[in-house]
Amino acid sequence: MHTIVRTERLSDRTPAPVERRPVTIGSRAASLLRTIVTWSARHRQRRALLALDDWVLKDIGVSRADVMRESDKPFWRE
Repeated sequence: MHTIVRTERLSDRTPAPVERRPVTIGSRAASLLRTIVTWSARHRQRRALLALDDWVLKDIGVSRADVMRESDKPFWRE
């Protein structure tokens, strides 16, 4: 009984072609809307974090300095 051993490396293989959908106005608008929703949520969450009392922050393990550092970030930065 014989065993066949392949000697080709993965790097020698030709990658499969990537199918790309055409970029449409609708897809760009949807992407822009997702970005705006993300930014809005980030801004709202940072403002809510600022409103928390020190005892609540201590309970969740966050310092006031952490809150200030996070709230000083612009809404478009993570």
